[in-house]
Amino acid sequence: MKKIVLLFILFTLLNSCKKDIVKTPDHLIERGKMLNIMYDLSILEAIKNQNPSSLEKYKINSKQYVYNKYKIDSIQFVQNNLYYSADYKDYQLMYEEVKTRIDKNMKSTEALVKIETKKSEAKKAAKEKLMAKRVEDSIKKIKGRK
Repeated sequence: MKKIVLLFILFTLLNSCKKDIVKTPDHLIERGKMLNIMYDLSILEAIKNQNPSSLEKYKINSKQYVYNKYKIDSIQFVQNNLYYSADYKDYQLMYEEVKTRIDKNMKSTEALVKIETKKSEAKKAAKEKLMAKRVEDSIKKIKGRK
């Protein structure tokens, strides 16, 4: 009988440790939407750190922009962020997904920048060639008058 009582107490203790630390918010943001929010906030924070005047120039408050875009408020975001961060391993996976998405978009952005740079260089070379041709033609014209 003592063994059964001890097993019951042990089972109860172990089971009580499994309770969630943070309760589920009333307005739970689905995981995919939360990933998008985290991604957007990461991008806007990077812009803010790299070129602070760009957001100030257009009077953009990054957090308010994200709240409006996803139709949430700051309290809802904080509650959901606490809820998701309570499971450290899953939260870490979420940030790794965000990082992967940023890396993927960074590669495509770098490719676009290279293409635009090549186009710009080609236009500049064509413009310089045209200017040289005009100078040459004007010199010929002046020599022809003499």
